[in-house]
Amino acid sequence: MAAAKEKSSAEAGGVRFSGRPPAAGGPSRVRFDDELHDSVIVVAAEDDGGFLVKVGFLKAQHRYEIAFTLPEVPALGKDACLAPMPSPHLRVVDVSPAPEGGLKVTCEYMAQHEGVLCERLQLLSEADDDVCVVVKVHARVMERHRGTPMLPEGVRCIGVELDCDSERSDWRGFD
Repeated sequence: MAAAKEKSSAEAGGVRFSGRPPAAGGPSRVRFDDELHDSVIVVAAEDDGGFLVKVGFLKAQHRYEIAFTLPEVPALGKDACLAPMPSPHLRVVDVSPAPEGGLKVTCEYMAQHEGVLCERLQLLSEADDDVCVVVKVHARVMERHRGTPMLPEGVRCIGVELDCDSERSDWRGFD
């Protein structure tokens, strides 16, 4: 009888988070945003004509190859080039027309430390000097010892950068 009572109270209560009232007329349920389950890089157009590229969770002190396709920007044209913007963490490897339209951008990203990080790159039109599109690459970098993130399609780990000081042992051996 006690097990039946626990079961019915668990079904009726559900899990609620502050700020979100339960659905009217039924028990509350745990809901996750659809974005949390995406297995692809999310490219979103911004109001200023630029793009926000969400690559999901990465791991600190790891190097990644990130490949994504931007939608077609008619003013930019098919022959876009990269503006020289020095970034110690993001290096663009290739910008080329995508077979399905738009531009395919391939870059390398070094996730130095944990936190929500945003790196910027600019694409310029080779035909019109006044056209520039800003692309923000947004990543959530988790601590190196926190596990392994599930990488979306288009992101792959290509190396680990170890900090020599953090990997040193205090063990000195016997003399």
